[in-house]
Amino acid sequence: MWYDVGENRMNRKTLVPLVFLILSVLHPSFGEVFRFLYTPGETYRILSIVKEEVFINGRFSHQAEILNRIAVEVAEVKEGKGKLRCTFHTSEESRSSQRIFTWGRNYESEFWRDSQGRMTIPEQYYMPIVRHVPFFPAKDLQVGDEWSSEGEEVHDLRDSFGLREPLRFPIYPRYVYKGDRQWEGKNLKVIEISYTIFHRFTPPIATRLYPVRLGGMSKQTLLWDPADGRPYAYEEEFDFLFELSGGDRVEYRGKAEARVVESSKMDKESLVQEITKDLRDMAVPNTEVRGDPLGVTLTLENIQFLPDSAVLVPEEKEKLRRIAEILKKYPERDILITGHTALAGTAEGRKRLSEERAQAVGEFLLSLGVRNREQIITRGMGAEVPLADNSTEEGRKKNRRVEITILEN
Repeated sequence: MWYDVGENRMNRKTLVPLVFLILSVLHPSFGEVFRFLYTPGETYRILSIVKEEVFINGRFSHQAEILNRIAVEVAEVKEGKGKLRCTFHTSEESRSSQRIFTWGRNYESEFWRDSQGRMTIPEQYYMPIVRHVPFFPAKDLQVGDEWSSEGEEVHDLRDSFGLREPLRFPIYPRYVYKGDRQWEGKNLKVIEISYTIFHRFTPPIATRLYPVRLGGMSKQTLLWDPADGRPYAYEEEFDFLFELSGGDRVEYRGKAEARVVESSKMDKESLVQEITKDLRDMAVPNTEVRGDPLGVTLTLENIQFLPDSAVLVPEEKEKLRRIAEILKKYPERDILITGHTALAGTAEGRKRLSEERAQAVGEFLLSLGVRNREQIITRGMGAEVPLADNSTEEGRKKNRRVEITILEN
C-alpha cells in the first residue's frame, strides 16, 4: 500500500527545515530590514525532527519520527543573490529499534535565491520542497506588520505513485513580524508564518493511484539570531489531508522543530592519522581507517555476532568500548553505521541482517554516550559492497564487517 512506503510517503519529512535555508537579518536604525545574505564558501547544516501521526479514513494507522539533515554550501554570490549547493537527506525511525534512525534518501540540489527570497531552481531538482518561503517585502518592518506572498510546494511521487514529474501546487503564506524572544540566553527575532491549502490535482497519465485533492494548514515560527544573521530555530504544527483516486483519505498531523548547526571543513588526512594512532595505542584489533567521500570511515572486519543474529558477542562490545572513546573526541560530527554481510543466504535476508547488525552497533554506541540520538544513522548493504572474494573463508571474514563513518557534513 502507498500508505507505508517509507521515505516516499506524502508526509512532512523535509518540509520542516527547508523554509528557512540560510536566512539573514540586517538591523537598521528604524524598524527591521530582513534580507537574505550570503558569504561565498560558507557551509552549515540544518537538522530537524518531525513527529507525526498518520490516519487512514479517519482511523489511526501509525506514528512516525523523521530526522532531516541538510548540508548547505554557498557556492557563489552575485548581485546580492546566492547560489546554494545542498544535499538533502531524510532518515526515519527504525521499525526494529525505536531509538535509532535508518538511512533514507539523498537528494542533491543547486539553485539561486535573491535577497528577498525568490528562488530560481532548474526543473531536474526535487528539493527544496517548499519554495519562495519566506519572502520579505522591500521595506522596513515594525513589530505587528503583516504581509503575504505566493510560494510553491514540490513533491517527489515517483516511487509511491509512479509519477514521472514532480507534483506541484501553490501556497499563499501570511507573515507577521512578532518582535523579540529571549531563548537560551539569546535575543531572537520572531516571524510567524501560516497558510491553508485546498488544491485539486489534474489526473496524471498511466498511474495506478494518485492524489485528487489536498486540504490542510501549517503554522510556523521562525527565530533569528541577530548576532549571527541566521535563523536559530524553527517550530511548526501541521495537519494535511489527501484524498486519493481510489477514494481513501490519508491525514498527517504533527509537530516539528529544527535548528541551524555550524559546520566546518574536515581535514580528513589529519583525522585518519589521529585515529590510526589511537587504534594502535589502544590495541584495537581488525580495524582499519580511511578517508572517503562521506568523511572518515573505521572498518571493523569480521565483527562477531551470535550465529544468524544481531546480538554482539562480549569481545566485540569491548572493542566497541575502545572505539567509542575515539569517537567521543569528535562530538560535533554525526556518524553513519553501515552493516555488511558475506554472500550467504538470500539477498533479502542479507539486507535485513546487515541492517539489524548496524542498528545493534548503533544502539550500543548510543548507550555509551558517543552521540545524541539524532547524530547516529544506520543502514544495511547486505553483500552488495564486498571487500574480498566471497569464495574463500578469508574473503568472507573481511566482508562480514561494520563500518563507522564520521561524517564531514
